[in-house]
Amino acid sequence: MRAQSSATERQRIAVPSGTSPSVRRGAAQAPAPAPGTVPAAAPSGPPAVASARRGPHRAGALQAALGVVAFSLTFPSTAWGLEGMGPWTFVALRCVLSALVAGACLLALRVPLPRRADWGGLVVVAAGVVVGFPLLTSLALRTSSTAHAAVVVGLLPLTTAVFSALRTGVRPSRAFWAAALAGAAAVIAFTVAQSGGALSTADLYLFAALLVCAAGYTEGGRLARHMPGWQVIGWALVLCLPLAVAGAALALPHEPFHLTGHSTAGLLYAAVGSQFLGLVVWYRGMAAIGVPKASQLQLAQPLLTLVWSVFLLGESLTPAAPLTAVAVLVCIAVTQRARS
Repeated sequence: MRAQSSATERQRIAVPSGTSPSVRRGAAQAPAPAPGTVPAAAPSGPPAVASARRGPHRAGALQAALGVVAFSLTFPSTAWGLEGMGPWTFVALRCVLSALVAGACLLALRVPLPRRADWGGLVVVAAGVVVGFPLLTSLALRTSSTAHAAVVVGLLPLTTAVFSALRTGVRPSRAFWAAALAGAAAVIAFTVAQSGGALSTADLYLFAALLVCAAGYTEGGRLARHMPGWQVIGWALVLCLPLAVAGAALALPHEPFHLTGHSTAGLLYAAVGSQFLGLVVWYRGMAAIGVPKASQLQLAQPLLTLVWSVFLLGESLTPAAPLTAVAVLVCIAVTQRARS
């Protein structure tokens, strides 16, 4: 009797009064929704978060790709511009025109001055992207074909990724670096073969242009994280306006200057399409998807420029040029899939 009383007492303690029989059996169920009501949706899980993240990433990749398309026409437009003027005149006038467009946009929208901490980065952007790269590539295109220069510039993604790793501390994966180095090796082999086993003066100009442009891209991508991309290039262009005006004044009397349809179109596109609008979407894309991955999209630029060089300039291509361009395109797929 005592054992039975103790068991009954423990059961009363374990099961409070008023509890339904189903709960006492350990099979509690959620109450059914009232008629006509819709059950509450479950909270979004990891797939919804991943989908939300893919949206901005795709938009950023699209903007960076549009920038690459704009840049792919830079060399053909430069070749057209050099038909009617010297390289120093072309670069100076290109900078003046693009700086005037950028300055007008900044004034019209009443954009405040950048922070004091950003001026150093803007100087690097101006030196590398606005002055250095256009000048060095224009000097190279005096003796180099557009197709050859386009393939050499295929090294730009690798140099940009290196500068980014040194400047921002981002460390891409091994697969990323392997694909980038493979693309670089293909470009170097092409350059040496096309130059007869030795680098020409034009190649040295192009390699120097890669270094200064990579530095400008890296700083521009860093600034575009907290500044609109068009303001980054806009302020960099405005910084160069006094220097560009002085350069144009010095170059015009000493170099040939004959405006033709080609030279005018080349100058206008290089100034507005490539140096301003192209860089606007490019920096926005870099800010969205990161400098290393955005830079690898430029591996497509040589192939696009080869197409323009044939259709716009009538250049003939050696078999090595499209083969090298296709090889670096394969690297794009690998680097874009490699997780940074």
